[in-house]
Amino acid sequence: MTNTAPPPEGRTQEGRIHEFKTLRGADTIEVGRKLVKLLKPPQLLLLRGELGTGKTTLVKGIVQALNAAEPDEVTSPTFTLLHEYDGTRGDQPVKLYHLDVYRLESERQLETLGLDELLTPNALVLVEWGDKFKSIKKRATGEILITAEGGDTRKITVTLKD
Repeated sequence: MTNTAPPPEGRTQEGRIHEFKTLRGADTIEVGRKLVKLLKPPQLLLLRGELGTGKTTLVKGIVQALNAAEPDEVTSPTFTLLHEYDGTRGDQPVKLYHLDVYRLESERQLETLGLDELLTPNALVLVEWGDKFKSIKKRATGEILITAEGGDTRKITVTLKD
């Protein structure tokens, strides 16, 4: 059994905190679906977690909840750097950008992605390994941290700035 229901909202100096625990990949996708209710464009979120903790799995649920693609169509942008999805939130169009900047080494390389152009009023931008770059950390409106807790169990902590 899993606890994918949103817990009572917590608050810290960093902002609002929501925590979830999942026991398998399907639960992580379900948490992604539920997170769409918390994410309001425009938003730039750091997507943090060690390799293999389920960052892309979580994005699968977010993309599905936006009616932008089915989970099996969502892959990691490790080698392409950026995947773009057109979806809707309610009756509003939403652009979801999923970036992986793990392979980038400098702010100059980051500039070639055109991050400023992605941050439109209807955009959700999720950046894996974005905490490597000061410019992304500075612009981030929150973060999603996925922590492995043994086996397939994951703790997902979402912090959104007020």
